[in-house]
Amino acid sequence: MPIVPFVLPFSQLAVDDLRDRLARTRWPDEIPGTAWEYGISLKFLQEICRYWQDRYDWKSQIDQLSRLHHFRFESANAGIHFIHERGKGPNPLPLILTHGWPGSFLEMLKILPLLTDPASHGGDPADSFDVVIPSLPGFGFSDRPAVRGVNTSAIADCWAQLMSELGYTRFAAQGGDFGASVTTLLGLRHPHRMVGIHLNYIPGSYRPWLPPDAKLEPAEQSGLAATAQWYENHGAYAHIQRTHPQTAAIGVNDSPAGLAAWIIEKFHEWADCNGDLLTRFTQDELLTNVTLYWMTQTIASSFRLYMESRLAPLHFKEDDFVTVPTGVARFPLEDPFPPRRWVERGYNVQRWTEMPCGGHFAAAEEPELLAEDIRRFFRPYR
Repeated sequence: MPIVPFVLPFSQLAVDDLRDRLARTRWPDEIPGTAWEYGISLKFLQEICRYWQDRYDWKSQIDQLSRLHHFRFESANAGIHFIHERGKGPNPLPLILTHGWPGSFLEMLKILPLLTDPASHGGDPADSFDVVIPSLPGFGFSDRPAVRGVNTSAIADCWAQLMSELGYTRFAAQGGDFGASVTTLLGLRHPHRMVGIHLNYIPGSYRPWLPPDAKLEPAEQSGLAATAQWYENHGAYAHIQRTHPQTAAIGVNDSPAGLAAWIIEKFHEWADCNGDLLTRFTQDELLTNVTLYWMTQTIASSFRLYMESRLAPLHFKEDDFVTVPTGVARFPLEDPFPPRRWVERGYNVQRWTEMPCGGHFAAAEEPELLAEDIRRFFRPYR
């Protein structure tokens, strides 16, 4: 399973096609004054699409990204794109960071230098990491799986193989969203390889094993009710992506404005931005993530991971327990999020941090807070 350097692709023809499609967007109407009430704000979307068409520079973004070390790993199910940056310190700890949806490996770029070179950012060089940032199968520059069953368990096994190919016998792992599922399954399926795992999300399908006479604590009961209410109010996207992903993907794969609406609405809804998304992310940051999905045509394959997760949910059996040390960073705008007791039924929780701010895209929103928590958690296990 060879690892080879990877050159990020660029096509001017694809850029020209994108701009042409944006220019020909057929916009819907909206009820005046509704803003984000019915979904994405039409005014916001039109303004960012105008910027995307006239001023956004994908080539410049590719050139900046190319300063990092990119590679490809040929796994059994798909070729995997990843970044590998060596730590600057006396004994860097190998760490694999896994992103989620609707993000990409781009989520991790702000936190990357804080982990590889802490001394240059006010930290201790002894806390440095060798950082590996893969793109999930079907996301970004990784291949789109052409077979069924490429679920989070299969991805965890792939990550373990990747780290072996890189020469890391034991390593640490961190993730949120789908990345939290993959990281959990690394701890569950490969405990002998893991120094520990760190999560900023608890997988939505996670259910600990409960004995028949188990009695849930009030906080757990409230947490389950809150989760059900969240999915009732906000879970339409997840329901369609895990039941009819191909149908939903047709339009957003063909229309850049539709793709931007589908993705950017989630950034507005899930980031800790107090209703003003551009206080958290620049237009270029938002559009680089959307453009990555557009250029690689991975929105359909990213949707399919929801169906794979529905078919293989993270429901623990009687003997399932994540024995490796687990750290959890709870960002206040990351919902739904179960109470600690529910998590401790399935994980060996050694650190639980209630963060003062931040949301779903923690590594991009609050890189300093997350990096410091990762450093502190893994420090005793180096």
